Amino acid sequence: MSEPLVRSYVHDGWLEISLNRPKRRNALIGPLVDELFAAFDAADRDDAVHVVLLRGEGGAFCSGLDLKEFAADPPPDWMPAFSGAWRGLHERIFRSRTPLVGALERCAINGGAALALACDLLVAGDEAFLQVGEVQGGMAAPMNVAWLRLRHPESVAMNVALTGRRIAGPELVRLGVALSSVPDETVADRARELAAQLAGYPEGALARIKGAIRGYAPEDAAAWFDRASASDPLRGFTPQVPPTRVQA
Repeated sequence: MSEPLVRSYVHDGWLEISLNRPKRRNALIGPLVDELFAAFDAADRDDAVHVVLLRGEGGAFCSGLDLKEFAADPPPDWMPAFSGAWRGLHERIFRSRTPLVGALERCAINGGAALALACDLLVAGDEAFLQVGEVQGGMAAPMNVAWLRLRHPESVAMNVALTGRRIAGPELVRLGVALSSVPDETVADRARELAAQLAGYPEGALARIKGAIRGYAPEDAAAWFDRASASDPLRGFTPQVPPTRVQA
């Protein structure tokens, strides 16, 4: 039997979800996105889960789309449904009442950056980096833009998305993107400590506070991500340069 692409570890009051493609730096493919959606959906429906922690196996968060799989000939069976599944995952995270902690180890690139930006609280390694690099390949970045504009002022969104640069942990803290920057070898443990701390608060408190904050969002999940997609003036344009990827 093949290994699951997403693993879940049950703790006292909180759930740890990990991307499980370490040999590919947890790069995204359709089946992984489907399993991740199912894990988040189950966690949010479980009253015993007060916090979710998202991380990647093998010491890396997520290197973005698996370009090798996306370029396969013939294309994989999941390819036609990927765009909808990816969008659906982000809408599900948007609607979640459960706080999401992220453990950013090594890299979060493009699609991986979108998952990191989706986290309510992010613990980053000092040498780890986040990169919204789609601009370098002439591509839109609707999920990244949607999360950046939901959580941050326009100046931060422009800084992160227009430059396409690698932004390390300490600067992510200064920008307000990450809660803390810690020695790289301690990221997972520090994120677990944070999740456990939050899970120890009075029952229902986290969901009430998150719900009140999210209530200020001007639109529901579908409308919010529709706006990010519709605002792309080059929809339908096919870029000639592949997006930035981390070296193996």
